[in-house]
Amino acid sequence: MITDARVLRTGFVPSEVEHRDAEVTHLTEILSPLTDGNPADTTLLLGPSGVGKTCLAQYTAEKLREQTLDVEYQYVNCWQNFSEFRTLYSILEGLGKTVDIHRQSTPRDELFDRLRRYDGPPVVVILDEVDQLEDKRLLYHLHELPQFSMLLIANREEELFATADDRLTSRLRGCERVTFERYHQDELVSILDARAKAGLKDGVIREQQLARIADAAAGDARVAISILRTAARQAHREYDEGITSEVVESAMPKARVERHEKDVDTLTPHQHTIYEIIEEYDEISPSELYEEYQERMDDPKSDRTVRNYLSKMDQYDVIEAVGTSRNRTYRSVSETFSGFE
Repeated sequence: MITDARVLRTGFVPSEVEHRDAEVTHLTEILSPLTDGNPADTTLLLGPSGVGKTCLAQYTAEKLREQTLDVEYQYVNCWQNFSEFRTLYSILEGLGKTVDIHRQSTPRDELFDRLRRYDGPPVVVILDEVDQLEDKRLLYHLHELPQFSMLLIANREEELFATADDRLTSRLRGCERVTFERYHQDELVSILDARAKAGLKDGVIREQQLARIADAAAGDARVAISILRTAARQAHREYDEGITSEVVESAMPKARVERHEKDVDTLTPHQHTIYEIIEEYDEISPSELYEEYQERMDDPKSDRTVRNYLSKMDQYDVIEAVGTSRNRTYRSVSETFSGFE
């Protein structure tokens, strides 16, 4: 049934990126100065979850490495590496510069100093979920280092700038942008078909089933690939010769539960506290939520930062925002999943 499980993972970068020709061309042009040894402009990759931002950034950077010997790239997920230290350490680790760094005692200035003294090939630094960084001054300092060219991936520009100071905002406002829209259903079917051909035995899933998955995913490739993977895994475990429509229907809620659990696991400590409060209350207003959050945290973030957290968590379906900005409440989505676990 499954011939290559890697292909069915959402983080897999294929040899060709489908339905993003214009975006690939745009980003390739932005990075082209690196082929002559010059830094590329800082670039924002913007769009909702599951539209290929991360895949395209890594794909384009890898293609650049294939064409140019003296270029490297480092990928950092800022949702997992949300502190300044973790982000700096991840970049240096990828460059092989962390041999004598102690996570508990090395000061942040020492990490910056190592980046300043870096004299290797130019580096494309991909900072995914960059709006999750606790201290965005890091971006300003990286922007000042000509040997590093930054690709900054975020869902919405407003959330990235919301907690940035004026100096950083001024720098980023004028940078390049590559924007992404949701996939159309036929585009998702094509993407799923390519994954199925590369990762599954021939003929185990039909186009009408891929279309059903694409319809359920509503333009989100991350969700679509998760459903396909869950369906393939279920059919494989049951020794089925193919993936039936019944298996596809069964895989949809299971994939959603699995995706939800993984997203909850990646929340920062502050976001996890917010999530726990909403779970306890089922539904709560922003003011009540913030008051409860302040009581539970020794070092609470500002109300504005918490609202940005809530917006991010809503985008990833970790929680659900209900109502308009004036009378908005936040509620748990666990009830939606409880019948599928």
